[in-house]
Amino acid sequence: MFTNNSLDGVYSHGLNRFEVFADYVKQGLVNVDAEPTQIAKYGLLEQWDGNFGPGMLNASFCMQRAIDVAKENGIACIALKNTNHWMRGGTYGWQAADAGCISISFTNTIAIMPPWGAKKPTIGNNPLIIAVPHPNGHIVLDMAMSQFSYGKLQEYKLKEQELPYFGGYDANGELTKNPSAIYKTRRTLPVGMWKGSGLSIMLDLLVSILSGGSSTAKITQSDKETGISQVYMCINTKLFPNSQNIIDEIVAYTKSAETIEGQEIYYPGERTLHIRKENTERGIPVDEQMWNKLLNA
Repeated sequence: MFTNNSLDGVYSHGLNRFEVFADYVKQGLVNVDAEPTQIAKYGLLEQWDGNFGPGMLNASFCMQRAIDVAKENGIACIALKNTNHWMRGGTYGWQAADAGCISISFTNTIAIMPPWGAKKPTIGNNPLIIAVPHPNGHIVLDMAMSQFSYGKLQEYKLKEQELPYFGGYDANGELTKNPSAIYKTRRTLPVGMWKGSGLSIMLDLLVSILSGGSSTAKITQSDKETGISQVYMCINTKLFPNSQNIIDEIVAYTKSAETIEGQEIYYPGERTLHIRKENTERGIPVDEQMWNKLLNA
């Protein structure tokens, strides 16, 4: 999974994140032998306990469970508590799309973003993933609630590059494109400003209520991003035989717009497909500093 994340160009949750995962295993925050167990079942809604196992394996399991239930019943909602970081949330959107399912999944995190109008981080950078299968290339939205995720900030920081747009605030409370300055203040800019802030809060509410697990407030008390809550929803696209034509129509119309000079129009997930192809042919680029850290681990 780490390799596939880097293959798809999500280096922040591929090689660059492996050291953090290994450290959590060493600290005992990730129980490598744990497997998820079902707690309750309410029709097509199921609650599972991740038992603090590897977040990626718990996530893959729960998405597969959502796929299986949706294949049998049309729709499914699997809620998970006591799990760990799932790394790249888009992994599970692609998983569902490959299985022919529409999916909506989201997670809460430790508090690493201030709510709109505040200085102190009290909300999570709670990723939202929406995936729709299509034979010509799945449509997969994988977005954090900040303009730039901390992983993306790390990428620009390692390259000693500025962000292309404002990504947060510096020590003087001014909007900045400097990733190092944002790292220091932990004041990332919510996507859509107050809208991203509100969406982050709502996602935290949903995962905590549906799973019966920990909220961002409780997770943050330990200062370690562990014991988080997640939701995986799937819909079987076989219920909608005209879906491919609808997708083609929307994508074609979207791309018919006149572009700004030097810009291109992409549907969600399209650039991932291009990067995956390029990295498969040429090899996966790695940051030398992160590579040396891995070799010395």
